[in-house]
Amino acid sequence: MFNVSFFYKNILTIISGDDIMTISKTDITSKDISSVDDKSLEVVFVGENTDKIALTEAVYYILLSLYTPLHGYGIMQNIMKISDGRVNLAAGTLYGALTTLQEKGWIMALEDSENSRKKMYEITDIGKVVVDAEIKRLEELLNNGHDVVRRRD
Repeated sequence: MFNVSFFYKNILTIISGDDIMTISKTDITSKDISSVDDKSLEVVFVGENTDKIALTEAVYYILLSLYTPLHGYGIMQNIMKISDGRVNLAAGTLYGALTTLQEKGWIMALEDSENSRKKMYEITDIGKVVVDAEIKRLEELLNNGHDVVRRRD
C-alpha cells in the first residue's frame, strides 16, 4: 500500500507504468490506497499531468540543483555554475519558487533544517518525474527543430 497524505488543487494523480489514474479529493481522503499495487507504482504525482507541464528555466534549474540537498544560497550558486553564469536568480524569485515547489510536492525541506537558519531542500520523487518529463519535452522540441531545419537544407 502507498500512503497518500496530500493533494494539489484537489486532484490526486497516480502514475503506474503507462496508466494514469486521476481521483478527485471528494472521492478519497488522506488514507492508504489499497487498489494500487505498490510494486508497480512508479510515483504518486499530485497535481498536473506531467505531459502538459512546461517548466520555466528557473524552476528547471532549481529542481536540477536539488538532486543534492542544498540551502537557498547554495541553490543560487549551483544554478550559476551549471548554467555557466547565464542564469542568475534573485533571492525573491528563488524563495517564491521554493515555496510553490514545496506546495506542489516537487521538493521538500529536510527535517533537520526546519528550524535552522539555513533551511535545506531536496527534490522529491514527484519532482524527479517532473524533471524527466521536462527533459523528454525539451528533447522533442530539439528533435523537431532539427527535423525542420534539415528539410530546408
